[in-house]
Amino acid sequence: MNDTRSRSGYIPDEAATLALGAALAAAVTPGLVIYLQGDLGAGKTTLTRGFLTALGHTGRVKSPTYTLVESYQLPRLTAHHFDLYRFADPDEWVDAGFRDYFDADSVCLVEWPDKAAGLLPPADLVMELDVVGDGRTFVLSANSEHGTQCLNRITFPRAA
Repeated sequence: MNDTRSRSGYIPDEAATLALGAALAAAVTPGLVIYLQGDLGAGKTTLTRGFLTALGHTGRVKSPTYTLVESYQLPRLTAHHFDLYRFADPDEWVDAGFRDYFDADSVCLVEWPDKAAGLLPPADLVMELDVVGDGRTFVLSANSEHGTQCLNRITFPRAA
């Protein structure tokens, strides 16, 4: 049984992953920090693509594996998509000014947050994705009041 601080489900394919990202987008408000956790190929960037598309982004969404962050000016808010997989040095975080991206007007989605442990602001929401057969399971957990409010606004897709 799910409580008000977490939801879980099964997403059978890419379309369902995109739909889950869109459902999350419909519920977010600026100022949220969302950690995206899961192994390589778990669907973190696909979920982000669904999220950004639902918020009005019409271009390509690529994983910021080499740039570390991609920013999107959207009609409702600014979204910053971090991929810290190749993150190697904490000084890189400080020197790049990444802390400034986390503000009351933005939503930050962070893949591989463990690579910057102790430097990142705490997550309001944590999305864990795991590969199961041809699909994925997810657990979305709220870690703050802001995250709980967002979680409780989400209308999860049927496949979830």
